[in-house]
Amino acid sequence: MCVLWISLLLATLWVVFYFRLPLIPGTAVMAAVLLAAGVWGESPALVQTLYWAVFLAIAVPLNLPTLRRTLVTDRVLGLFRKVMPSMSRTEREALEAGSVWWDGELFSGKPDWHKLLDTPAPKLSPEERAFIDGPVNTLCAMIDDWHITQEDRDLPAEVWTYIKDKGFFGMIIPKRYGGLEFSALAHSSVVMKIASRSITAAVTVMVPNSLGPAELLLRYGTDAQKDHYLPRLATGEEVPCFALTSPEAGSDAASMIDSGVVCKGDFNGEKDILGIRLNWEKRYITLGPVATVLGLAFKLYDPAHLLGEEEELGITCALIPTDTPGVEIGQRHFPLNQAFMNGPNCGKDVFIPLDWIIGGEQRAGQGWRMLMECLAAGRSISLPALSTGAGKLVSRATGAYARVRKQFKTPIGRFEGVEEALAEVAGLTYMMDAARILTAGAVDMGESPSVISAVVKYHLTESMRTVVNDGMDIHGGSGICMGPKNLLGRVYQSIPIAITVEGANILTRSLIIFGQGAIRCHPFVFREMRAVVENDGAEFDRAFTGHVGFVISNAARSLWLGLTGARFASAPARGAERRCYQQLTRMSAVFALVADVALLVLGGSLKRREKLSGRLADMLSHLYLASSVLKRFEDQGRPREDLPLLLWACEYSLYAMQHSLDGLLKNFPSRPAAWLLRLLSLPLGKPYAGPSDRLGHQCADLLLAPSEARERLTRGLYIPTEEGQSLAVLEQAFALQVALEPLEKKVRIAVKNGELQPATEAELWRQAHNKKVINDDEYAQWQAADDARREAISVDAFEKTALVCH
Repeated sequence: MCVLWISLLLATLWVVFYFRLPLIPGTAVMAAVLLAAGVWGESPALVQTLYWAVFLAIAVPLNLPTLRRTLVTDRVLGLFRKVMPSMSRTEREALEAGSVWWDGELFSGKPDWHKLLDTPAPKLSPEERAFIDGPVNTLCAMIDDWHITQEDRDLPAEVWTYIKDKGFFGMIIPKRYGGLEFSALAHSSVVMKIASRSITAAVTVMVPNSLGPAELLLRYGTDAQKDHYLPRLATGEEVPCFALTSPEAGSDAASMIDSGVVCKGDFNGEKDILGIRLNWEKRYITLGPVATVLGLAFKLYDPAHLLGEEEELGITCALIPTDTPGVEIGQRHFPLNQAFMNGPNCGKDVFIPLDWIIGGEQRAGQGWRMLMECLAAGRSISLPALSTGAGKLVSRATGAYARVRKQFKTPIGRFEGVEEALAEVAGLTYMMDAARILTAGAVDMGESPSVISAVVKYHLTESMRTVVNDGMDIHGGSGICMGPKNLLGRVYQSIPIAITVEGANILTRSLIIFGQGAIRCHPFVFREMRAVVENDGAEFDRAFTGHVGFVISNAARSLWLGLTGARFASAPARGAERRCYQQLTRMSAVFALVADVALLVLGGSLKRREKLSGRLADMLSHLYLASSVLKRFEDQGRPREDLPLLLWACEYSLYAMQHSLDGLLKNFPSRPAAWLLRLLSLPLGKPYAGPSDRLGHQCADLLLAPSEARERLTRGLYIPTEEGQSLAVLEQAFALQVALEPLEKKVRIAVKNGELQPATEAELWRQAHNKKVINDDEYAQWQAADDARREAISVDAFEKTALVCH
């Protein structure tokens, strides 16, 4: 009987932690069970006294903050002060930048799915839709990417003019300054469509609307700066660039040697005005060679104390017209055969007034925080949009190509090896578009999701890499022979650009996503750190006590969800997608538990263990990516036709999380902690196997035939209608081949029945026509389809002298 009551007590404790009852209600529940054990348990009085003694020894200090602090948390606070690693100013500003949104729920171990699903689905306004259907389509039609990248190495003058005249540089600028004042979703949709036509044009348009002078001015600029620059930026009268990266400082901004010194000097005929003397060397600056106004990040020093007591004021941002004496700008880099303007610039003894600091003198030294907050928004929109545009292009073009191109008299898309690649193309494109829309919607709600922006920047550019590589594998020789007909070649060449800019992907994964997420998104860690810095014992007590309960709760949740396969976890859906919600709930608890144990065991050294940090980053990232596809499916009305894409993406992410978890546990330095974590997180072994072959077949099929699902997947892609355009030719051949299927079946049956003799395809159709298996109209239909097919799979060829460099 005693064993039974002890088991009941432990089970009750497990339930209390699983459901995260607050401290006082949880204590009351445990007291009630103890009381029941005393009344009905028939235990000896000594045993009951022992139960109550242990219970009160734990419960009383826990529920009395003053006693709890004296006995426990004040001692822990002293320990934290000794062991907490120092944090540089740039690190702290990076951590504090942006906001926490759905990523905080994913870090909780118990995500509230209704919070996600109740978030309004972002929508384009009629004005934004008209712009995308009008000027954006016109711009795309004006673009000849082969001519731009191979011959002129620049956008034509008429394209530059059209971009400026139609306000493409002013999408984020409010209408009162002459801009378009578009939503983040519209900004993303514009870049995505242009990217499906030309990476060069997309980069040219996206940079002024991403991290740059306009974004910084809108957030931090003085009224005078806004009134002067924003109207000019909106109309393209001023072409902006922003110079951050230098030879000695890329991701490590603290190593920046570009400097400005506060001093007095002469400027525009005025003598002894207070200003800054600048020296810098920058590189990789997009639009730099054609910029008329340069945004510059530098370290500001005040050795003469002209502004205050501090000598080193910190990273500062200023706007400098490029015709200012001492500024050298105009040389070009050549980034992998893309023709967008990119190059180095430098300045030697450039004197500027203090009011050229963005935000004025009061913003001196605040540049890094400004940049981190703006970068969070920029990374959320531009590169995810460009990557998704590439994914939609590959999905549409490669699906059509795989249906049109034949080997062994069979469309190559019907071969299982090709089918596997097509499934990955479709599934990852679905995931990319879902994450793009969800993240842009968050920005439109006023969020500045710094951790999520790093997630989508890294994973969407990496997914672009995978999707384009799959497309190149399927297109084969036609993908590697450059020319106007090649739809993927320039996109393939652009992949390293996307994974490099706005934070190199390796460092984004290994340092930023989890390094920042573990502090910002965790419900207690940042509170604890701030309490230590501010020596706030009461706040530390609340945060630390909550943190301990949080860890135990996630341990209880991980084990129960693992043992039951999460089948009893609540989910906001009843269909096949229900299991996706349940499994993600399980992995959220596992991730939160593993992250906390890693922080506890490794402490500050975790940020130097980049392989472990990267695996934790992958788990957090795939929780977000899988969440985004569930949100997309819900927002689109749960179309059954899209269900294979949803399930493929979820199973892909669950398998990726399991792989990262397994790698983390195999390499965790504390083996006892690793064994315990494996028991709690994977009690019945590894449950996920990735998308099945059957599911992959269903996803690939969506690309090989016209359907509403295929249209939804590739919506927002630019599809030319002009005769001779490669994608238009492919689309026409695709449509004709699909329409030919009933006739192909008729001919195959005739061969099987012995009416026709096996032969080459052309000879077989001639036989069928001659023997009246098909009529004249049907034969003409085959000829038209075959002519279109041949044109669609043709490859560019040049005269030998045409490719000679002059």
